[in-house]
Amino acid sequence: MEESLMIRDVPKEERPRERLIKEGVHVLSNQELLAIILRTGTKDESVLQLSHRLLHQFEGLSLLKEASIEELENVKGIGKTKAVQLIAAMELGRRVSQLKNEERYVIRSPEDGAKYVMDEMRFLSQEHFVCLYLNTKNQVLYRKTIFIGSLNASIVHPREVFKEALRRSAASIICFHNHPSGDPTPSREDIEITKRLVECGMLLGIDVLDHIIIGDQIFISLKEKGIV
Repeated sequence: MEESLMIRDVPKEERPRERLIKEGVHVLSNQELLAIILRTGTKDESVLQLSHRLLHQFEGLSLLKEASIEELENVKGIGKTKAVQLIAAMELGRRVSQLKNEERYVIRSPEDGAKYVMDEMRFLSQEHFVCLYLNTKNQVLYRKTIFIGSLNASIVHPREVFKEALRRSAASIICFHNHPSGDPTPSREDIEITKRLVECGMLLGIDVLDHIIIGDQIFISLKEKGIV
């Protein structure tokens, strides 16, 4: 049976799925969230009514989250499929609540940055331009390869570099690229790209802390060279 028939007495703009899309998940009640998981009611009651009865029968979420498939199937309108959906949703919520923030790598110096990428980048046969996105404590939030191939200022576009920074709410960026020759001496293009990124970062309020060029077990920091 179509969901629209299951909640036919509820105006469309007040239906759980529509409210979630329009107003956000945090405004929904437990009953409404359950209704989205269950998707449909029965021929005798809407999915919202079924959700209300389910919560009432288990006296709220605290007992519902411990219910077995057999106990759920004993509720009128809850078959095996709905019971499995509920068990899976409860378990997913339990696992999320148990997550702990992993200890993030902190970069305090060019040596810390080079160490973070050296083992991988020194063996690459092509140039890779990589960015590390950091929080206010200089902890690594995210790493992304922006470009692969010979670098030039027209290809490494600031838009691609800072798009991820804005998305991750990063406070700062450290850029890296490797020289497959093993010699990390910066080229004119390397310096031009760095200056361009630093200028864009200043406009956006996102610091470009360094541009580190990776060679074979050696590196050069453009910050230490006075370019950043």
